[in-house]
Amino acid sequence: MIAIIGLVVGVAVGLFLKPDVPIGLEPYLPIAVVAALDAVFGALRAFLDGVFDDKVFVVSFVSNVFIAALIVFLGDKLGVGAQLSTGVIVVLGIRIFANVAAIRRHIFHA
Repeated sequence: MIAIIGLVVGVAVGLFLKPDVPIGLEPYLPIAVVAALDAVFGALRAFLDGVFDDKVFVVSFVSNVFIAALIVFLGDKLGVGAQLSTGVIVVLGIRIFANVAAIRRHIFHA
């Protein structure tokens, strides 16, 4: 329940204050969001499977965001940032859809 309240408060504050993302961080924000969504859907799947561990979730969340941002950063430095960004999005997207499929099977038994 605390997480849901935190999410609602965070969204409300974000909509009310409308923060600006620094230009230097703009390429990394979408990647960080997708990496965070991957961790969240993985945690939901683990919860439904009965193996959720909050420490694993926090480490997964932080490491997913950090590694995804690092890959995009290295791609920018090598001059292939768009290709590596696409690669990260594809890999994380596949993981998100796999987790959502497992969640759907768990909920609907199909």
